[in-house]
Amino acid sequence: MKQEILIVDDEQSIRELLKFNLEKAGYIIRLADNGKSALEEVGLKTDLILLDLMLPELDGLEVCRRLKGDVKTSSIPIIMLTAKNEEIDKILGLELGADDYLTKPFSPRELIARIKAVLRRSNKDTTVVGEFKVGNLKMNFSTYKTFIGRTQIELTPKEYELLKLFITNIDRAYSREELLDKIWGYEYYGDTRTVDVHVRHLRAKLSIESQLAEAIETVRGVGYRFTDLKGSQ
Repeated sequence: MKQEILIVDDEQSIRELLKFNLEKAGYIIRLADNGKSALEEVGLKTDLILLDLMLPELDGLEVCRRLKGDVKTSSIPIIMLTAKNEEIDKILGLELGADDYLTKPFSPRELIARIKAVLRRSNKDTTVVGEFKVGNLKMNFSTYKTFIGRTQIELTPKEYELLKLFITNIDRAYSREELLDKIWGYEYYGDTRTVDVHVRHLRAKLSIESQLAEAIETVRGVGYRFTDLKGSQ
């Protein structure tokens, strides 16, 4: 079955160029030219969204925030497209839950490689029956819910997968490149800053219990690991 991609960009020439290349690659394409219409166009069949940041009506960051904040659309992968060079825009988008970003101009070949990687990762069946507990942290691999004590922690799909990998491999150090490959599903097009942003955001969400936030250690010159906690179960 062909996968459906929603392209959101206010420039007609870019929409048409992306549509041509992606239809040629075998995808079903839908189009939106502003943030408001993007939210209206997202449907149950949408497999991925290409989202420009500079949009009329609602900008791309706000569209991303709303989509990731709605349980009905939060699992739809988003690749941000931006002509802006400021690092803050990319970081904000990633912290809001975007799965990847591309800075214009980019080649159709690179875009298609990114799309395949993100879709491959999002379509993987990673369901594991049961629960896993580390100290007061509990993850349910069937319901995809995460708790610290009795408080449920809202995680983005990538944050969930990162934490799941960490706690099921305690004390195992992962390089940023390994984490890109395991969580994002690509090796050659990834930017290791993506990992840093998601780890920082994950630490912030775990910070209601300082021991948990500190358990995600930075391994100098390597990457990250989750250390064992006293009282782990």
